[in-house]
Amino acid sequence: MRAYTPKDDVQKKAYYTDRFYVSPQVPKSTVESDEVFNSDLEAIKVKFDVLDSYIQVGQMVVFIKPEDNYKVLELMKNELEYTQLSEMSAIDWLAKDNKFEIFYQMLSMNKRKRIRIKMFIENGEAVNSVEKLFRSADWSEREMFDMFGIEANGHPFMKRILMPYDWQGNPLLKTYPLQGDEFAAWYEVDKIFGKEAREEIGPELRDTANVDRYDSERFARLGYEVPKGTKVTGNEPKTEQNYQEDGGVFMVKKFDKKDSVVVNDPQR
Repeated sequence: MRAYTPKDDVQKKAYYTDRFYVSPQVPKSTVESDEVFNSDLEAIKVKFDVLDSYIQVGQMVVFIKPEDNYKVLELMKNELEYTQLSEMSAIDWLAKDNKFEIFYQMLSMNKRKRIRIKMFIENGEAVNSVEKLFRSADWSEREMFDMFGIEANGHPFMKRILMPYDWQGNPLLKTYPLQGDEFAAWYEVDKIFGKEAREEIGPELRDTANVDRYDSERFARLGYEVPKGTKVTGNEPKTEQNYQEDGGVFMVKKFDKKDSVVVNDPQR
């Protein structure tokens, strides 16, 4: 018998849990290293308190006080030419600090620059809606409310956008079960048939990671096809299938790698 070798040091141990994973940070640089970003930051500092700032992955990150978010974004849009709010959402840090991190991703087409405005809010605290400045914030703020439970004061229609209005819980919280809780498992059964039908119908399967490779209703297995609904055992013989007409397809020719061209100019 082969002697047992302890494997404790074979691989570096994980420093995170899969539920509260924190990705490693990429290198940061000072704002002074970029003339445009430095000028924009100075303009923000004239009117608002900046808690932190740096450049990361080619864009500037600026931390502000949560009560200043509307006025800062107004300055960014009207004076600094960051006319697009391309993304906004939240990050759940409740397990660590009982706080949410809110971010606004800004784009200036004239300067060809991106700035990310960030702020931290306490659990249960609301933010000022920026929907009047950027129409793109309308659905983004509703999604943030739906997924994290964070309200945006001043929003014209602060309702859920992805989940039903009567849904319980916020699916993007790190404490929310991946397969859903009891409410999620019985939601449609209770709503359509009533709770008295639970025993007869059974709970809903909401675990999207649960893939049955022998499910002939939803998954194709090239070379091992069976009619829909057939019970698949895994011992089916391989069947050779021809998925193209004899002689090829009209107007479609085979790709030859030597005819390819590498495009080095990203602006082309």
